[in-house]
Amino acid sequence: MLSNEISNQSLVEPVVASVPVVTLRSNPYLVLPTDTGNRYLPLVGSNCWTVGRGDDNNFVLPDRWISRNHAMLQCTETGDFYLIDLGSRNGSFVNGRRVSIPVTLRNGDRVMFGQTEMQFHCPSNKTDADIHQHTNYETQTSTLHVRRLMTVMVIDIRDFTVLTRQLDEKILSALIGTWFREAGNIIRKSGSWVDKYIGDAVMAIWFHGSQGVGDDEVLNILQAVSDLHTMTVSLSKQYPLPFSLRIGAGINTGYAMVGNTGSGDRPDYTAIGDTVNAAFRLESVTKQIGLDIAMGEETYNCISQLGNNKISFKQHTVNLKGYDEPTITYAGTYGDLDNFLAGRTVRQ
Repeated sequence: MLSNEISNQSLVEPVVASVPVVTLRSNPYLVLPTDTGNRYLPLVGSNCWTVGRGDDNNFVLPDRWISRNHAMLQCTETGDFYLIDLGSRNGSFVNGRRVSIPVTLRNGDRVMFGQTEMQFHCPSNKTDADIHQHTNYETQTSTLHVRRLMTVMVIDIRDFTVLTRQLDEKILSALIGTWFREAGNIIRKSGSWVDKYIGDAVMAIWFHGSQGVGDDEVLNILQAVSDLHTMTVSLSKQYPLPFSLRIGAGINTGYAMVGNTGSGDRPDYTAIGDTVNAAFRLESVTKQIGLDIAMGEETYNCISQLGNNKISFKQHTVNLKGYDEPTITYAGTYGDLDNFLAGRTVRQ
């Protein structure tokens, strides 16, 4: 934990306009304590607000512990507010607990970004007309709000349908339940969360800043893939299975839209776009080319910039389902990945 002296030095007043007192009494807002008194950040005029050091945010906080694009607050048509961490390095916290998935904010909640603490206030006597007025949109759930650079990983259990036909239901339930739980732990440890559980697959997203993909971020993602494979092999040995459990991985880096695609009572924060679709297609293509991992060109380029130790993935030209033109991918085995990570460890 940092000292108060460092925290005070890193904090300056955010960029925010002055707000009439009547506005604060009737609309949600954030309170930021400073040495010169409280600053009020009104959550009005939109349904989405971003927080970070970068000038492209709604609320600019030059705390050096805050990422350029740190977090996002979003309001649903029912007036509920969600806090979404955007892959920040030092994390976002609500009432002292780090946020790994979108969480609902309640009146009086303490919110911390880096070393900057605020308090969320939301009047409880708002009418539907008030909500519509301050969110300023017609069908909020039909619109995504933020375009972000991200890496999407899709992990799929191979031959799962065959497994369901040959394995006792109780054993299958215990096996899959354990696998999903362990997969979630690994992904959270790497700085992401399981965005979706889809049948026998999981999808995870890592958000990157506007400056690009950092070396540590790339290594965290690759280590997560390796750990997922190691966990799967270990788990496979603990159950009487007709064949060893195996997983395939698709990894893709690029821009996509992120926001709420659900309804007010069932919010669903996720990413959609070509970057996400391609990650699913890349995972599927691993079965066609007989390899474990397939990644897009941008992901491979990020890995190639890490240093002299090159990953021994080979280039393939493949036809992804739903794509008119052939796609270049780089694919390899978990052994190739582990050799690369071991080489990186030696150099560090």
